[in-house]
Amino acid sequence: MDTDAGVRRHLLTWVVPALVLIVGVSGCSGAAEPGVASPSPAASASTTASSGTEGADPSDGGVTAEAEVVAEELPVPWGIAPLPGERFLVTMRDDASLAVVHPNGDVEPLEDSEGVREVAEQTVPDGEGGLLGVAVDPEDTGPVFTVFLYRTGAEDNAVLRAELDLDGMTLGDVTTILDGIPSASNHNGGRIALGPDGYLYVATGDAGNPANAQDPDSLGGKILRVTPDGEPAPGNPDPGSPVWSLGHRNVQGLGWDASGRMFASEFGQNELDELNVIEAGANYGWPEVEGPGEQEGFVDPVAWWPTSEASPSGIAVTEDAVYLAALRGARLWRVPLLGTAEEIEAGESPGFGEPQALLESEFGRLRAVQAGADGELWVLTGNTDGRGEPATEDGRVIDDRLLRVTVTAAE
Repeated sequence: MDTDAGVRRHLLTWVVPALVLIVGVSGCSGAAEPGVASPSPAASASTTASSGTEGADPSDGGVTAEAEVVAEELPVPWGIAPLPGERFLVTMRDDASLAVVHPNGDVEPLEDSEGVREVAEQTVPDGEGGLLGVAVDPEDTGPVFTVFLYRTGAEDNAVLRAELDLDGMTLGDVTTILDGIPSASNHNGGRIALGPDGYLYVATGDAGNPANAQDPDSLGGKILRVTPDGEPAPGNPDPGSPVWSLGHRNVQGLGWDASGRMFASEFGQNELDELNVIEAGANYGWPEVEGPGEQEGFVDPVAWWPTSEASPSGIAVTEDAVYLAALRGARLWRVPLLGTAEEIEAGESPGFGEPQALLESEFGRLRAVQAGADGELWVLTGNTDGRGEPATEDGRVIDDRLLRVTVTAAE
């Protein structure tokens, strides 16, 4: 195992910007309904929150979703990354395997190869752990693609890099580019994504130890930003550290809108799940705050839900909405994006509309969502992950599935 480019824990001095929050609702208030932030003219949308759903999208009652089952019998799928030709590379959590899913529903596992064996040997499935996130370099045209993988291990979690050869359906030599991430049977984070700046973003969990989220010397409870070789990316708050943001409990969704604004979904503990706008160096409050609060120095979410209605995993950002795949909530949440950055800054637009529930209880737990090239969404279900209730047909388990989802909004 090549770890010459690996990044372990960095001892750093972390300076948290003074981010002042406007009036909010404490995460301990027992709020029972989804909510969205409402900016004031004097404050940035990314650092402001208030309760309720003021400024809701007036068309919220006219949004519908139609889903088509593309592939089924996927063994505990977790991560999804697009490939040319409406194909997707999918990770299977528990057996640490990878497969290419074709648009006609064919599921083609990678061939037994050195890289495939190395990934499986490094991965230790335990509880919510296993082979989790995947990202494919969008600059590659094939047939060879650079692939990044997030795996959990007995001692730590790590990000791996390998070359995927689609002609031979093989995985080449595996390099560990980032390690030292705390590992546990839950709260492993696991989503990875290449941002519009070309750097790799890595979502980590607190590994069941809330103190990790506020500990500047821990890579747990953070969003990390690194080069393709695993080094701290230029422009990070601390040049010697991969940490991009902190104060996270368990982030499993990452995405960007066309302006480069970054979003992340986050599991709450007992009260509220979150959708956050992520800024460099910002502190999102865990474990001091769950959901929107009034504590100076912490950034409030832009939308939130009771944990029974969400438990958000993967997200996708389109030109008009953020979509969140909900596990416990068994639905696809849509948060409308309203107004331009200038309008939001001036208080002329609420920024976010009222969250809308789609596909509620139709396909069970939803694990990941990926925006398609033609406006469609691709959704992975998560019913075989040990917490769901897999559907059966003729004595066989047919879940989990890949869905093609078309969302239509009223004119």
